[in-house]
Amino acid sequence: MRQYVVKPGDTVLRIAARYELAKEQLMTANPWISRQPYIKPGQIMFLPSSFRKRYMVMDGDTPESVAAAFQCEVCDLEAINPGLSLYRFTPGKTIALPPVSGGPLVQLQGEYGPRECAEDLLRLTSRYSCMTVEQIGASVLGTPIQALRLGSGNRALHVHGALHGNEWITSPCLLRFAEQYASAWTRGSSLLGHDVTEWFKQYTLWLVPMVNPDGVELVQQGVSGLGSAAGQLLEWNGGRENFRKWKANIRGVDLGDQFPAHWEQEVERRGKSGPAPQDYPGPAPLSEPEARGLYEHTLSIQPERVISWHSQGQEIYWNYRSCEPEYSEQWAHRLAQAAGYRAVKLSGSDAGYKDWFIQHYRKPGFTVELGRGINPLPLEDFEDLAFETTAIMAAFMSLA
Repeated sequence: MRQYVVKPGDTVLRIAARYELAKEQLMTANPWISRQPYIKPGQIMFLPSSFRKRYMVMDGDTPESVAAAFQCEVCDLEAINPGLSLYRFTPGKTIALPPVSGGPLVQLQGEYGPRECAEDLLRLTSRYSCMTVEQIGASVLGTPIQALRLGSGNRALHVHGALHGNEWITSPCLLRFAEQYASAWTRGSSLLGHDVTEWFKQYTLWLVPMVNPDGVELVQQGVSGLGSAAGQLLEWNGGRENFRKWKANIRGVDLGDQFPAHWEQEVERRGKSGPAPQDYPGPAPLSEPEARGLYEHTLSIQPERVISWHSQGQEIYWNYRSCEPEYSEQWAHRLAQAAGYRAVKLSGSDAGYKDWFIQHYRKPGFTVELGRGINPLPLEDFEDLAFETTAIMAAFMSLA
């Protein structure tokens, strides 16, 4: 077995993905992992042999022919087979094969945090010239909050994800949709039967994939590296080292209760007087930079309709204190039908982004509760969740 020294930002799932291991392999080789909620920089892990696919060289094979057959490059074969060369490429020799290249750019390689989100935004805008990225604000800890812009129309639309820390899976799902949209537009093809050229011509879509990067990172990595703030966060978390249930930002403010829509009544309803993993609305509306950035960006683009993506429940909320247009319910049912969700009329809730948008603009706003289960939703659900996201977003883009 090889030794590995844990680095900042590492998680068990990220290490497993990097070395093509199953999580269970790492747990078996390192039993101590199960006794702590997070691995920490400097800890030593043992890496067992991976489950790499293998191939036995046949008569007439060359590195080039094998690379072509398995959709990889010769350099990829050389990288995982030290000493491999044409002269040692003898029949009967077994070699390891690299992962198949291709497929979507947006993939999950362990938990999806601010670093993965930033890297995907860079990859997407490098591949697709129809996409651009703008910073619309920054988190408490200074992490940029970025918006992806797609389309050339003069009618703006807005969607965002990961307002809550433990709902981070909404971020890659939204970026997978954006990738599929851009790919279809570039090829001149449709997406789930919808004409994306019409979307592009009519609308400018603003997509903010990760509103709460500090909260996401806290859920995924715990307080390691947060210095003096660690003790305060642990206190707010009831002494628990595991932040899996954390929805708030790094100051313990629930960004889902930060908007100026009967905020005082939400404060009374929640009954939270100080920072907590969830439901503390903060000392005032828009007190947190993440909420303020989202608010100011919305004011600047004046969108026709919006979606705030959350998880979980497979429900779509569409109303707020009778301020919504009369056709909002019909549109919500169309969105729900696209993915087999339920359109739900919600009451007894204030101060959300959707609430403020509907009250302020008297235009359609929706909250989508993606998937079903316990947050954070499991990584193995990602492909299904991404498909549901794309189905709802395609319907959202086509509303009229």
